Amino acid sequence: MEPHARPTGRDEQVPLVGDSSVAFPNMSNTTAAYSITLSVRMQNVPGTLGRLCVAIGEAGGNIGAADGFDVRGPELDRNLVVHCREEDHQRAVVAAVELVDGVELLAWWDRTFKMHEGGKIEVLPLAPVDDRDDLSMAYTPGVARICTAIQDEPALAHDYTIRKNTVAIVSDGTAVLGLGDIGPLAAMPVMEGKALLFKEFANVDAFPICLDVNSADEIVETVQRLAPTFGGINLEDIKAPEAFEVEDRLKDLLDIPVFHDDQHGTAVVTLAALENSLKITGKRMADLSVVISGVGAAGVAIGKILINAGIGQVIGVDRVGAIFDGRGELNHAKQWFAENTNPDRREGSVHDVLRGADVFIGVSAPGLLTAADLRNMASDPLVFAMANPNPEIRPEEADGLAAVMATGRSDYPNQINNVLAFPGIFRGALDAGATDITENMKLAAADAIAASVDESDLRPDFVVPSVFDRSVVDRVAPAVAAAAAADGVQRTS
Repeated sequence: MEPHARPTGRDEQVPLVGDSSVAFPNMSNTTAAYSITLSVRMQNVPGTLGRLCVAIGEAGGNIGAADGFDVRGPELDRNLVVHCREEDHQRAVVAAVELVDGVELLAWWDRTFKMHEGGKIEVLPLAPVDDRDDLSMAYTPGVARICTAIQDEPALAHDYTIRKNTVAIVSDGTAVLGLGDIGPLAAMPVMEGKALLFKEFANVDAFPICLDVNSADEIVETVQRLAPTFGGINLEDIKAPEAFEVEDRLKDLLDIPVFHDDQHGTAVVTLAALENSLKITGKRMADLSVVISGVGAAGVAIGKILINAGIGQVIGVDRVGAIFDGRGELNHAKQWFAENTNPDRREGSVHDVLRGADVFIGVSAPGLLTAADLRNMASDPLVFAMANPNPEIRPEEADGLAAVMATGRSDYPNQINNVLAFPGIFRGALDAGATDITENMKLAAADAIAASVDESDLRPDFVVPSVFDRSVVDRVAPAVAAAAAADGVQRTS
């Protein structure tokens, strides 16, 4: 097996360049997520590097980077980064390189797997232990004084332990990305990634807690017992309807912020994108009719935040059809949704209720809509097709039909990405000593994210800031902290 290459567990024939049954014509779909590094040794003769690059290009690979090299002697070694589309495509690129005259493939590896080797986070000390004096303060006997002080005044744990800046990222692995119920072990890379983003964007120390449990009761009990270690709880990738129950119960039981990011992070960024989109179209929030496709965790939360923001009308659609009060067979969360939306009790499929609507928000399934559906919407429709990895309708199909188009993907404009929300929300909540994350704190976060795009820069393909815009957290955190103070949810003792 190639060094560092991902084992496939399958005995497959690798398609070679020139095989008429295999074609990789669209290089635009290549991505760093499937990128590989090729370590090659080339003969030092004219044309060798050119032949290598041509072979990679003809196989559909996109060369993203190449290290520098010194020409010494008859051979030279070089590493190239090549973006591919999928694992079969990686192997096809490798096979093409192996056929190039004058080039020896020394090794190749999947860069995404390489990045995850050993995990993506670590624990580092904040206090020095260079001598006996440091040790006597950091540990025994000095640490006993801190323990006693916290015993006498428990709130001091937020000042003198990691609780001040630490969040637990809790998942049972039942609704991970678009993968579904993959279990707690397989969920760990996602939770580690979340911890990485917390630290990178908001300097919040977060730690993945993946639970091997079988019920909402077990999640609640476990998190309640772990809570003394943390200053906040970020719930992640827990399937609905259990996700609603877990969050509601933990918010009642704990005196630290509890936030289900799949619900509220998505909702906050969606509202921010909508606020800026209205500045482009000139429409008013109160006049809008919105159709939400998918009434799970994210869909319900989006509905709630839009209602709190003063939206005109919301209709939700699930696999059965439009949701309305009295439809029957609705879980607790969907029943709340039914009672607070669709006052005219419209029925039918998403195609039916989308007629005349101003906004489509999709958190459901790929390929759900067609260009014809968008033509049936109101003038200047706003289309947020956020199903991942493939949206309800691709931007190419909506081109010229939607006034603003947004997706959940990073390779299209206007990515609705939770990383714009959760780092700043927790940064603000921790800074304020908040005991809860209220609806007003979420609204404040959405307003701050929207304000991160200067009105002079607003355009249809730029209604939300880049996820790499470091100023977003600096806007969101103080806005959230101020809302916490206004709502009276700051720790007082």
